Amino acid sequence: MSVQTHTVNPAEAVEQAFFRIQQERMVGVPILNPALSVAAIDFQCWQGHWLGIVVTPWCMSMLLVPGSAENWVSAGQNKRRFVKFPAGDFAFLGSDETELGEFQSCSLFSPMDKFSCQSEATMIARASLIGLLTAPQPVQTAGRENKTAGETSVSRRGFFAFRKQ
Repeated sequence: MSVQTHTVNPAEAVEQAFFRIQQERMVGVPILNPALSVAAIDFQCWQGHWLGIVVTPWCMSMLLVPGSAENWVSAGQNKRRFVKFPAGDFAFLGSDETELGEFQSCSLFSPMDKFSCQSEATMIARASLIGLLTAPQPVQTAGRENKTAGETSVSRRGFFAFRKQ
């Protein structure tokens, strides 16, 4: 089976796919946040593929979309695979949509009820992507050896924790 690859930024295709999902599969679902809309955030080349975040009224997820078939690792529909980033290993779920072909997603937030507006969700999406691509820095502790943040056990949810103040 050949993989549909994207030689140009797939942000438009991501938005089309998730808007269609909203119209076809999410109609009437009570977890939808009416303050939010579908948006593809900061898709960029990463190790020969496309990495970005999709914000929707029901979830926020990191997406990996194949840029080339050469080093794309298929996960399989609804199967998990771990991907190593500077911030650590993250589990991605294999999916397929008409507009995108095969892609993989890692849920960051669902439901999206903590977000009051689109700009807030976009800001958190951008901060999450920066955090994902940034290696943990040494933490200075008085009278102890330096540790990196990666040496402590932090869950994915904890890493991307968001609490309204």
